[in-house]
Amino acid sequence: MFLEIITPDKKIYEGEIKRIRLPGSKGLFEILKNHAPIISTLSKGVIRVIDEKDRRYTFEVSGGIVENKDNTVIVLLESV
Repeated sequence: MFLEIITPDKKIYEGEIKRIRLPGSKGLFEILKNHAPIISTLSKGVIRVIDEKDRRYTFEVSGGIVENKDNTVIVLLESV
């Protein structure tokens, strides 16, 4: 599954991942490989990413939008 995390200023993360946990506006949720297509708003919180080599990344965010389609996740953030 491919992930891009982007702010208005720069690209924060790009690469292959196993899973991502996001602070949705209605609660936390995870996206795994072959997840159904989804578009959701994000609230203030922490994004947690596990990449293909089991490395863990966290990003504190103030809000944004996520789109998942065909194992491609794009996260558009206000700031990190």
